[in-house]
Amino acid sequence: QVHLVESGGGLVQPGGSLRLSCVASGSMYIIYEMRWYRQAPGKQRELVASITRGGSTNYADSVNVKGRFTISRDNAENSVYLQMNSLKPEDTAVYYCYGAAALPGQLYANNYWGQGTQVTVSS
Repeated sequence: QVHLVESGGGLVQPGGSLRLSCVASGSMYIIYEMRWYRQAPGKQRELVASITRGGSTNYADSVNVKGRFTISRDNAENSVYLQMNSLKPEDTAVYYCYGAAALPGQLYANNYWGQGTQVTVSS
């Protein structure tokens, strides 16, 4: 089993910054793609950004975070990060970490989710 634990959320003023972290336990597993999703009150969960094990990144066009958010990872630490700058009130949401992981030799990866961390952007 893989457990994902997020941290770094909180209350920040508009224009401020936060850095979210997500650490995956389960040392026997290989963590492939990792993603950050978010879910605002009354809305569906949406993809924010993704990063492959090799470091290729993608940012969802629909969430308008390009140039403000940066996803990165540390494979040695089984961690993924989301640096969020120039935060706006519309970035307020619960942010969830996702990881696709498999045991060595396993033909398919399973999906794992963290419990979420609240980000509130308000003056």
